[in-house]
Amino acid sequence: TLQIVTPGSNTSLIQPGFSLLHFGSHVFYLGQKGWPKRSCPTGVFLLDLKNNELKLRPTTFTNDSCYLPPLRHPAVSSFPVSQGGEITQYLIHGGKTPNNEISHKLYIMAKAFPVNKRVSLCCSEKDLAGDVPEARYGHSMNVVFSRGKTAVVMFGGRSYLPLNQRTTENWNNVIDCEPLVYLIDLQFGCSTSFNLRELQDGLSFHVSLARNDSVYVFGGHSMGNNFRPPNVYKIKVDLPLGSPAVSCTVINSKLSFSSSIATQTSPDEFVIVGGYESDSQKRLTCNGVFLDDETIDIQEIETPDWSGEIKHSKTWFGADMGKGAVLFGIPVDNKHQSTDCGFFFYVLNFGDNDPALQTCSQGSTEEQEDSMPLEDSEEFTFNRDGNIFDEDT
Repeated sequence: TLQIVTPGSNTSLIQPGFSLLHFGSHVFYLGQKGWPKRSCPTGVFLLDLKNNELKLRPTTFTNDSCYLPPLRHPAVSSFPVSQGGEITQYLIHGGKTPNNEISHKLYIMAKAFPVNKRVSLCCSEKDLAGDVPEARYGHSMNVVFSRGKTAVVMFGGRSYLPLNQRTTENWNNVIDCEPLVYLIDLQFGCSTSFNLRELQDGLSFHVSLARNDSVYVFGGHSMGNNFRPPNVYKIKVDLPLGSPAVSCTVINSKLSFSSSIATQTSPDEFVIVGGYESDSQKRLTCNGVFLDDETIDIQEIETPDWSGEIKHSKTWFGADMGKGAVLFGIPVDNKHQSTDCGFFFYVLNFGDNDPALQTCSQGSTEEQEDSMPLEDSEEFTFNRDGNIFDEDT
């Protein structure tokens, strides 16, 4: 089903490159437009979709949380307690800040225990040692399970030119990162890089899906040769007692795309939607991906009844809401410039549930935020009657 949603409070903060984190029935938005205002000190919002209206509500963090800047195009991966278990943590690496600086940091976002029916988040920064990945954006990160152990696989992305190659004219030029596969042990904070001969070109804005000990990389764009490879790269990780082993298998899929969105509809089934087939051509087809231990099956599935605005817009963007639902936006055309928000928003649902119900995000218990302003707060003024304070004070 494809459903247009009405932009509500704070949706003007949504912009391309955002990410969504889903903890159970709660969905959180990361990557707001610009730096947070003083009245909302974080760039993370609770996504409230109720009665077909989309709202962003400020989110509280625990006192021991570190600061998380609003990041666009970071690598985001869920980290379940156990294989196939409930998602309790997210890993966030890299991304661009509103100043177009590229982050090199790795954050761990966890859901804290609710207080007064309000869900809080806890954010911490994880230091890495060894082969530390450089700052980047447009890359991917996945958690794999092997022999009862877990590891994080990071691949791809773009970064700025090295400082010693940058001049005033090319200061903001970006290049493909080296096609290295990074294996990160979160327990010890150790990162190891692997140079695999099957991965010769840098790749970014690809889709990555993880199952057991393998990560499948679909599509993506290589800046070096302006190419969207029609391959699937299966990166397999083995975690014995000694040194880990990483291997890669190339599978020809005949699918060529970048900036697509993947959502999971069952433990072994995914849907890839959206993105671009070329620099000037949107990808309007959808594909189901079915994974098991040995094989991968990619099938074109029924295409939603795209609206005229979607078909004719040159760009679109979005993120996975979880449970088979995707939120995406398209720019408002000149005929609708009177609207406060610069985008139309849609929810595309491949799951069994009504997205308006499954992503309610505690709207029934939190109506009071509607009155919370997000502009700069007014300054306090003090009454000096009675000469309690001298001039210096």
